[in-house]
Amino acid sequence: MKKIGLYFGTFNPIHIGHMVIANHMVEFSDLDEVWLIVTPKSPFKAKKTLLDNNHRYQMVFEATKDYLKLKPSNIEFDLPQPNYTINTLAHLEDKYKKSHEFCLIMGEDNLKGFHKWKNYETILENYHLYVYPRISDGKVEHQFKDHPKIHQVNAPIMEVSSTFIRKHHKLGKNIRTLLPEGVWHFIDEMNFYK
Repeated sequence: MKKIGLYFGTFNPIHIGHMVIANHMVEFSDLDEVWLIVTPKSPFKAKKTLLDNNHRYQMVFEATKDYLKLKPSNIEFDLPQPNYTINTLAHLEDKYKKSHEFCLIMGEDNLKGFHKWKNYETILENYHLYVYPRISDGKVEHQFKDHPKIHQVNAPIMEVSSTFIRKHHKLGKNIRTLLPEGVWHFIDEMNFYK
């Protein structure tokens, strides 16, 4: 049975921070693959800066094409909105009928708010969480400390953000070193985030 880490994000755009974390998770834990799941544009949130689903998927494809253990996924594009992780997990379980074991990858900042997720108890009952360090305010709820299904992975702390990249690209700064090569070319060619 393949052990798959699910790394959710808007990836707007995917950058070297995402790649370092995804690759670290697959190389330095017991995961066989990491699937980078592109979160669709919510019909309820009109975010002007959020690129079209397929453009963001294309960037994740460009970023991961040379990495055998990292896979782009658009699985959430056809699921009902808004997307709840619990529904995506149920859909994946149904689709892969016991050939895959799924785990969630999340930053420590997300773990701090995990008790607010829809059906978080069910997720924790049935899935392992792989948590990477993030510098953020607040603290992890007592119930998640030393939990047998929550694994702290000592990944590098990446302080690169998509917001920073979009903002500074718009200002004409050279942000090319913060992006995988194929992603930079795609953004440049399509004239995104200007």
